[in-house]
Amino acid sequence: MSIKDFSRNQIRKLLTKESTMILENKILSYENLETKFQDIAEFGLYLHIPFCKQICPYCPYNKEIYHTEVARMYSKAVKKEIDLYSRLVGNKPVTSFYIGGGTPTTMLHNGLEDILDHIFRRFNMHCDIHMESHPNDLTSDNLNAIKLLNVANLSTGVESLQDKYLQILKRPYNTKEVKQAVERAGSKGFTCFNVDFIFALPNQSYDELEQAGRELVEMNIDQVATYPLWRFPYTKMGESAEQSNYNIQNIFRRRKMLRILEDIFYSREYERTSVWAFTKKGIPKYCSVTVPLYIGLGASGGSYLRDIFYLNTFNVFEYIKRLNDGRMPIALTLDLSESMQMAWWLYWRVYETRFKRSDFEKRFGRNFNKVWGKYIRLFHFFDLIKEDNGNEIILSDRGTFWLHSLEDLFSLDYISKLWGTSKQQPWPEKVILLCLFTLKSWYPWCDSNARHTV
Repeated sequence: MSIKDFSRNQIRKLLTKESTMILENKILSYENLETKFQDIAEFGLYLHIPFCKQICPYCPYNKEIYHTEVARMYSKAVKKEIDLYSRLVGNKPVTSFYIGGGTPTTMLHNGLEDILDHIFRRFNMHCDIHMESHPNDLTSDNLNAIKLLNVANLSTGVESLQDKYLQILKRPYNTKEVKQAVERAGSKGFTCFNVDFIFALPNQSYDELEQAGRELVEMNIDQVATYPLWRFPYTKMGESAEQSNYNIQNIFRRRKMLRILEDIFYSREYERTSVWAFTKKGIPKYCSVTVPLYIGLGASGGSYLRDIFYLNTFNVFEYIKRLNDGRMPIALTLDLSESMQMAWWLYWRVYETRFKRSDFEKRFGRNFNKVWGKYIRLFHFFDLIKEDNGNEIILSDRGTFWLHSLEDLFSLDYISKLWGTSKQQPWPEKVILLCLFTLKSWYPWCDSNARHTV
């Protein structure tokens, strides 16, 4: 066993009290799901659109090349899944709605409108829509169509503002074109317009990053979600890592690069709203599902209902076939002990960089300090906490980075095993994980997202 695997095992056991975590292909009956919803007062909704016009070499998310007819079939299948859930949840309010992918805007004018109309007719919606997009889809006509869908919060994947890095990432536009797309979207009056931006690119210098960061704030964007480049083993970039001459930045260079961006954003009145996101003061943040419990619609959609997590099949055709047969498209299920639920809660509060002890006590009926007090004392000792007023805890920039770096020890292993297996096998018998924390993270990432990411 490697040192990394040993570390994962020990930390997992310390936090969750679990020796193994196994997702299994077991049938969840309609009656079983109905029972799960009985004590749920409200929930969030995630919709996955698994289509892209091209496959980016670094992207780990579930996606395939867009085809018009497949998208139409997919739209009909998603509406059938909505119908199944609407009978389960009744009039319970939906308080968060996020549309991710893939690229949701590939289905503009070809099914997306029908899906959203069906959602708003079948569910008791009490929230704005947050949706991802691609810069090339942000024409004036498409932006008008997006506004007509009542999308209040829009995100797009700029990724870089330097042509040589756009070429490395295989993005199908240049710097001038993406700036024009951002300007068009920014003028449409979205509640929050977010751009995703990747740093720690192969051989990227500090000066290049600082130049790009200053250009971002000059573009007057509501929110910037900044992510270091990761190489996932089953992506094209991950598969070719050994053959390429690209130098992926180490953790210490990533920390220095993030500090450069922090200084730029803070100097222009942005505030940190998650591990990687910076939002203009006074602007509601763009984010993924923001409530503790949620339903995931679509191929690879994940759902969390307090003591259970389950995942739809990643395969689009198998997803469609299962729903055409009148059955739930659930591929894998994980039962969650209370210790696992509490560790999951803490992970996502750390990701958001702030949390309240009272929220934990309301959710679990347990004293926060008795459960997590010794870890909070360690956070204080290592200057990972900026503020602690007895109820609310706010992480320092140092704490935000290093705690998330620790979590990434689990995240990359989780994504590689669970997503890699699910992409290869539509209905895997079981997947054994060494991690817990990132079962939610294909929505980029809260962000973004995971995403990007989820």
